[in-house]
Amino acid sequence: MSDLQYFLNGSVIDPISCHQTDCCTLAICPLEYALIHHLPNVAGTVIFLTLFTILLIAQIGLGIKYRTVYFTTAMVCGLILEVLGYVGRLMEHNNPFNFSAFLLNLIPLTIGPAFMCAAIYICLGRIVVTYGGGISRLAPSTYTFIFVASDFLSLLLQSAGGAVTSIAPADNRSLSQAGIHIMIAGLSLQVVSLVIFIVLCADFGYKALKNRQDWEVAHEDIWSSKRWTIFLGALVIATITILVRSAFRVAELSQGFHSKSANNEVNQLVLEGTMWKELSFGWRKNRDAETTSRAKVIKSESDFQKPAVEK
Repeated sequence: MSDLQYFLNGSVIDPISCHQTDCCTLAICPLEYALIHHLPNVAGTVIFLTLFTILLIAQIGLGIKYRTVYFTTAMVCGLILEVLGYVGRLMEHNNPFNFSAFLLNLIPLTIGPAFMCAAIYICLGRIVVTYGGGISRLAPSTYTFIFVASDFLSLLLQSAGGAVTSIAPADNRSLSQAGIHIMIAGLSLQVVSLVIFIVLCADFGYKALKNRQDWEVAHEDIWSSKRWTIFLGALVIATITILVRSAFRVAELSQGFHSKSANNEVNQLVLEGTMWKELSFGWRKNRDAETTSRAKVIKSESDFQKPAVEK
């Protein structure tokens, strides 16, 4: 009987034949034995689940209307993962010992921002062309290639880590932890890429302001409009907030799921809320797609002639 564990209500768990996370429920085991040490708030979870679902439907509609294939694909994939993650949170509220619910919360909400990053990265090359590629240190397509490739590698690492974690037996903590470490590596790459992206964006912004005389006159109706200014502001906010969110997730995974940060739901919901700024940027990008396509901003690099720039 020494191997049996007794709980306050008299229930008995045999760790040899049944791992706690497979056998426990809140009616049997204390919350401290669960995979997380808090019950996700139902109201907050339902609100975000509903709003992300609405945004998903709206994003699909806007993508079809304005034919922004690559941007919309990235945003839709990210939003689907956000929705799945919140479904996992609801399942965890009902049973925090449910390993499947735990993974459904962890993996989609970890991987989802990688798709959002891809949508952001796609925009920079378009912005460079709008103002004039001669202002930039790199060709417009180079920005997209470098950062989308980096984002793809980050996504592969996060997906591989999620796969390892999901196939690990509930009682094999070392394998599960190895998967989490791989996810941390992918997230860390995502954070580094975002920091470099921000530096290059700032560099381009500085050069653009310094060389106003070289701005693409053919696109003046775009870069001089108020809608374009709002779009750029939303893009800045989106990039910074997703960087903060990703950095928080790295810290959360590094400290473990029983740490204070991993169980601080207020912080989690606040950081999830920052995704709204990114999503508002997504809506603005789609609305501006009609303008950008009308002005033929989105064109191949071979059609683009670089003007001379004052060094």
